Amino acid sequence: MLKRLEIVGFKSFARKTVLDFSSAATAIVGPNGSGKSNVAEAFRFALGEQSMKSMRGKRSEDLIWAGSHATSRSNRASVAIVFDNKKRIFPRLEYDEVTIERAVFRDGSSEYLINGSKVRLRDVQELLAGANVGDTGHHIISQGEADRILLAHPRERRAMLEDALGLKYFEFKKQEAQRKLERTQDNVREVEALRREIAPHIRFLQKQVEKLERAEELVRELADLARTYFAVEEAYIGSEREASSVRKTQAAEGLAAASLELAAFDERSTTDSESMKRSEAIRQAEREVDRLSSQRAQLSRDIGRVEGGLHETKKRSAAVAREPYVKVTREDLGALREEVEKQAKISEDAEPGAVRAALASLRAAVAAFFDRYAAPNDDYLAEEENSVFQLENERTALLQKDAELEGAVEKARSVLMKAREASLAHEETGREEKRRILGLAESKAREESAVAREDGRMRELQMLADELERDRAEVLALAGSSAFSYETMELAPEERRAQEDRKRLLERLKIRVEEAGGTGEDVRKEYTDASEREAFLAHELEDLSKSAEGLAGLIADLDEELTKTFAEGLAKVNHSFGEYFSIMFGGGGAKLVLEEFDAEPDEEEESYEEDESDLPAGKAGKKKQGKPGIEISVHLPKKKVQSLMQLSGGERALTSIALIFAMSQVNPPPFLILDETDAALDEANSRRYGDMIEELAKKSQLIVITHNRETMSRAGILYGVTMGNDGISKLLSVKFEEATSVAK
Repeated sequence: MLKRLEIVGFKSFARKTVLDFSSAATAIVGPNGSGKSNVAEAFRFALGEQSMKSMRGKRSEDLIWAGSHATSRSNRASVAIVFDNKKRIFPRLEYDEVTIERAVFRDGSSEYLINGSKVRLRDVQELLAGANVGDTGHHIISQGEADRILLAHPRERRAMLEDALGLKYFEFKKQEAQRKLERTQDNVREVEALRREIAPHIRFLQKQVEKLERAEELVRELADLARTYFAVEEAYIGSEREASSVRKTQAAEGLAAASLELAAFDERSTTDSESMKRSEAIRQAEREVDRLSSQRAQLSRDIGRVEGGLHETKKRSAAVAREPYVKVTREDLGALREEVEKQAKISEDAEPGAVRAALASLRAAVAAFFDRYAAPNDDYLAEEENSVFQLENERTALLQKDAELEGAVEKARSVLMKAREASLAHEETGREEKRRILGLAESKAREESAVAREDGRMRELQMLADELERDRAEVLALAGSSAFSYETMELAPEERRAQEDRKRLLERLKIRVEEAGGTGEDVRKEYTDASEREAFLAHELEDLSKSAEGLAGLIADLDEELTKTFAEGLAKVNHSFGEYFSIMFGGGGAKLVLEEFDAEPDEEEESYEEDESDLPAGKAGKKKQGKPGIEISVHLPKKKVQSLMQLSGGERALTSIALIFAMSQVNPPPFLILDETDAALDEANSRRYGDMIEELAKKSQLIVITHNRETMSRAGILYGVTMGNDGISKLLSVKFEEATSVAK
């Protein structure tokens, strides 16, 4: 229910003006030019009218009080409509009183408020649409617009009818659903683009993860194989060490026993004086033979040296005899060098006497060389002959000594032979002991060999253990600690035979795991994140698709509801339209009919046929077409009329009034403003008009701006509007008689 209207600075209402609408019908009267029609335009303004033409202006500044000689102009114009919402005519607002306000400023800006809170124009329109107050203005008939609905285009007439039937609310919901659907489809395309964008990267990461999974499978294979290999190898090394240790212990015990027994034989041999004497005699005889043989060998070398020197000296003596003086020749130098080297070699291993002889020979050779080079031949010849003599004497002495040594050597050998024969004769008696000693020696050698063999085996086993530790370290780095979760085992013979194959396979697996490049947790995490992102987008796309389907279904339902409600409303309006028309004209009939739809779309209507993939969900395969407009068919009593244009001005006014009242009767708006729609009526029609106003006032609040006495008489409240010399519209309450006077 409409409670009041508050006007401040709007057009001619310079000062705050409040109109109270506590009655079902309120009349506003006043002389022409007083500003009473500005009240209707104030309603249009507050309810969001955007057409300046409808408010008799060219720009927003024209709506603001322009000032006069007595009052300065305003910078702001505002109009507030206050509704009683106790019956929740605005169901979306939980307030008992709802105020819709609009203000405009000289800078061209404007604002809308609902209960003091700034809102959008659309918020106002949606709120009013829920209360059957649309933006076509069917509920506000301004001055001179009584036949506007008759002269309107069929599509405009349809929009007015839809507005009157309260379909605007559904249209808003449909438009909102369509906008949401468009946004949803945009989001679908965006999500699909994002999925297409990340798909190649996910495929790349998936391949990397597959490689990692293959690497992990290799790691698992390596760990499985390593567990078996390590268990077998540890068991083998352990058992072999134990067996080798046992064998070495046994060999060491045998060696100790043999050594002990041999030591006992050696001790008995040492305490046997006869054996010791015989052995000592053999050793002494052997030493004597060796000593004499050595002396004879040295003597033989001395003899050879002297004979060599003698030979050279004789050669030089013969040469001196042939030459009066010594001539140094290459042969002389060579001979001297050979003599020096020869004597030096002889003296290397010779006894002291032989060394002295060699030095004497060298001195003689060198002195002879220089004497020959510097002395006459006769003197040198005598020297050479003296040297020959001395050397021959020395050789004779050496040969005699050699003969003596030869006899001594033979004698010593004879002594040695006899000592050995005596020893052998003595040993014949202990041959059994010797065989035992020989056996013990063989046993000792065998046990020593066994100990050495087991030591070698232990070294081999240690090498295997070291190699095993290296393998364990490598596998730990490649496969982790899982490769070591195994238990000790009893070694079966066939297990060891398979170790070589396991070893080769283990080495191959280690190489393959190294080539695979490790675990790559960063790649896996990136793949997981990308996959989760893709899954999120897929889920979001699914949600968006379901939302689009829901919105498309909602739009279809709204279309169905609009179609159904429109058809039902059209039938009701036609029924009321016919009744009101018959009342106004004393008979006849009128109705609204849908125009025949032209196959060619009007240029103002949108028409398209596109690929189904580009159409909203639920619209694929359909062609959008404009809705058919509304034509008016009238039948006047006793008059044949082919078109509305054949009606007179009064007939058009009556027809318009009948249609407006019919539309308001079917789905009554909270208020209806009629601005001098009764101006062209005669007295009889004025009474009929008044009767219809009283009937309409039962369903909607009526605000009538009128000069008609009959219309005034049907109002519960009368307001008079006057204007003084200052150009400001003023409001005053008047009685019916006063209103009649003021209206004139």
